[in-house]
Amino acid sequence: VQLAESGGGLVQAGGSLRLSCAASGSIFSPNAMGWYRQAPGKQRELVAGINSGGSTTYADSVKGRFTISRDNGKNSVYLGMNSLKPEDTAVYYCNLRVDYVSWRAVSGYWGQGTQVTVSS
Repeated sequence: VQLAESGGGLVQAGGSLRLSCAASGSIFSPNAMGWYRQAPGKQRELVAGINSGGSTTYADSVKGRFTISRDNGKNSVYLGMNSLKPEDTAVYYCNLRVDYVSWRAVSGYWGQGTQVTVSS
C-alpha cells in the first residue's frame, strides 16, 4: 500500500488549505483513513479520522475548523482546513488502517508527510 499526500504549503493565519491523500496498491477493506500531524519537538497526534461507514473523529483543537472526507471510489481522503492558526504548523501524515482499530494506536500504513506552515 502506498499513500501519496498533496496540498500542503505556506498560508497566513486565518487562511485555508485542503490536503489530499490517494492510496494505491493492495488496499484492504474495510478500512479507515485519517490524518495525523507532528510538530517539531512534539509527538505525532491524530488530527482527524474517518471510518468505512463515514463516522468521523476530530482532535479537540481542530473541531469546527477542519473537515475530513473520503472518496471510496478513488481510495482517497481529504482534509479541509479553515481558520488556520500558527499552532497548526506541522508535517501532516496520511494514514490507512484496518477499520475499527483505535486511532490512539500506531497502526497501518503512512504517507511521507506534507508540510503545513501557518504564519502569524
